[in-house]
Amino acid sequence: MKCRWVFGCCVVFLMSCGENAVVETSPLATSDSLPETIVLSKAQTEKAWRLDTLFANLFARNEFNGNVLIAENGIPLLKKSYGTANTQTKQALCDSSLFQLASVSKTITACLTLQLVQEGKIDLQNDVRRYLPDFPYEGIKVQHLLNHRSGLFNYIYFCAEQECNPNKKLNNTDVYELICRDVPKPYLKANQQFNYCNTNYMLLALIAEKASGSSFKDLVKKNIFEKCAMRNTWFADELNNNKLLAKGYTFSMREVEGDRFDCVWGDKGIYTTTGDLFLFEEAYFSGKLIAQSYVDTALTPYSSERKLGNYGYGWRMKNFLAENKTEKIVYHNGWWHGYRTALQRRLKDNVTIIILSNRLNRAVYDTWKVFNAIDGKVVVPIADEKEE
Repeated sequence: MKCRWVFGCCVVFLMSCGENAVVETSPLATSDSLPETIVLSKAQTEKAWRLDTLFANLFARNEFNGNVLIAENGIPLLKKSYGTANTQTKQALCDSSLFQLASVSKTITACLTLQLVQEGKIDLQNDVRRYLPDFPYEGIKVQHLLNHRSGLFNYIYFCAEQECNPNKKLNNTDVYELICRDVPKPYLKANQQFNYCNTNYMLLALIAEKASGSSFKDLVKKNIFEKCAMRNTWFADELNNNKLLAKGYTFSMREVEGDRFDCVWGDKGIYTTTGDLFLFEEAYFSGKLIAQSYVDTALTPYSSERKLGNYGYGWRMKNFLAENKTEKIVYHNGWWHGYRTALQRRLKDNVTIIILSNRLNRAVYDTWKVFNAIDGKVVVPIADEKEE
């Protein structure tokens, strides 16, 4: 309880400093271009306290292990680590810890695709066979891949049934050749309805290569990582036992091993920090990566049959009624090999939620609690002393 008492005293000190308080980030936060010292107003400091209390409470109840960055209008309110990066070495998480983004990577793939559309190298209305001539399916447009209306099967399930060397790391070309060889049956007709599918974004990575003449990795690094100053972001095959890697774990903290799909890009495969992902998100929504008109297009719902939520180009979206007005939240979640991730943005006030966990906790997706903490609707109590 001593640590919790000290934290409480610090909060009281910060909230008694008048209108502004200085919050210093960890000295380990060297992986991104975020300022090391941020001045928060009294109101922002109160929000930061509520947010930290929320995640500290979840961690104390063994319901969360990971890194968090919460921002409002581009100002980080909370950037903090809770828990363990490596149970074997007892290494704690820090600002520079690397997490697999899983399907949050789709936001990056979609951004790259729209960059190539903007450059005139890809047309969303073109048939996929315009870029992949031997693609064995008719009537599927590039747009249908972006908004998950292709009707295609999930390549992970299909390839898992194929008899091939389980130790061989597959890449996009390997998967594509298996598809062309066996032509698995689609789940649905093209553009019939929404069907979330990793195959769509695996194919978008190949299309980007064919349309540009460069590798997908080089394109992403040049067009996104470098432009956003994402200095600690890597593809899965580049980690080389990186000491900053946060290992992926089950809920019971058993390490999850990799498999032969880890080096298939587009739908997953990127490792990064909360700070680097924040740099991407801010650049994206400010129109620095693609024109604002393309941002608007990406945030347009394309599946009218869906009533509770929808999907644009690389973004899920929900509309909520608040004070007789509709507020829109755009987001993407991820789940792969022990990692659970969430990237969300509330458009009305530009609140950004980045949660990267290396443990299979459901709490990662309960972001309504984070929005409530921001809005001051719920004060989360400190865990009972008896639980410690």
